[in-house]
Amino acid sequence: MSDESRHRQEVRIWHLYVIKTAAGALYTGITTDVERRFEEHRKGRGAKALRGKGPMTLVYQECIGGHGDALRREAAFKRLSATAKRQWLKDQGY
Repeated sequence: MSDESRHRQEVRIWHLYVIKTAAGALYTGITTDVERRFEEHRKGRGAKALRGKGPMTLVYQECIGGHGDALRREAAFKRLSATAKRQWLKDQGY
């Protein structure tokens, strides 16, 4: 890996995002490009869990920073109950 490639990898900013399906289910993920990833999900090229789930809405996104921090934030959010996730999103204004 070249120094330039390594540097580009190091400066990537990771985001946590939450998608709501037509049925009201919440899906949480991380990415370096929220718009691109949401479009992949919307077109059925993202996570299998969202395929065929109808219209989706991106309800939350948060800039985290490093990949490790994003993984930890995602894991913590996924550990919350569905009720706690919805309350947290409501508290954030979503």
